[in-house]
Amino acid sequence: MTQNHKLVLASSSPRRQEMLKGLGLTFTIDPADVDETPHKGEAPRDYVRRVAIDKVRTVAARQGGALVLGADTTVAVGRRILGKAESAEEAADMLRLMAGRRHRVFTTVVLALSDGTIREKTTNTVVKIRPLTEAMIAAYVAQPAAWRGVAGAYGLQTAIGGALVAEINGSASGVIGMPLVETVNLLRSAGLDV
Repeated sequence: MTQNHKLVLASSSPRRQEMLKGLGLTFTIDPADVDETPHKGEAPRDYVRRVAIDKVRTVAARQGGALVLGADTTVAVGRRILGKAESAEEAADMLRLMAGRRHRVFTTVVLALSDGTIREKTTNTVVKIRPLTEAMIAAYVAQPAAWRGVAGAYGLQTAIGGALVAEINGSASGVIGMPLVETVNLLRSAGLDV
């Protein structure tokens, strides 16, 4: 792989870092701190796109001409945006809401070019969580590493989180936090040999 551009990842997500490392990319990490509060009436797809672009623009402004890559993921049940679970009770409530139902996972990946141009792609993946008993939910939330700080309170990349899923239609890597096909295409369009 040839990489002639400085690449910056606008995220502290270990999952996104692992995915980029898996592509053989060299990059630095500069997480963005932006307001992730949904606007009143904002559709989930519009929300995730706005937040991802805000993150990348924030980092690009301080990185002086580097390629800046970032992403954001949200889980939506209908038009309801599920954030990142921060408590066991919140995680359990999210799981109860999704149990036995389909929901959507939107991930927008954004690349800021050295001239300030923004390129982006959004994936829309339909995921069905299997029916869950209260005992299953309790056992799951007893493992905070599986749900804390994760959109929708489950991580497809973990065995316990992946076991909650009955079916998935779309981008599994997008559900994890960075859709690989779309990310590779954006990076190639900027001249990186990925």
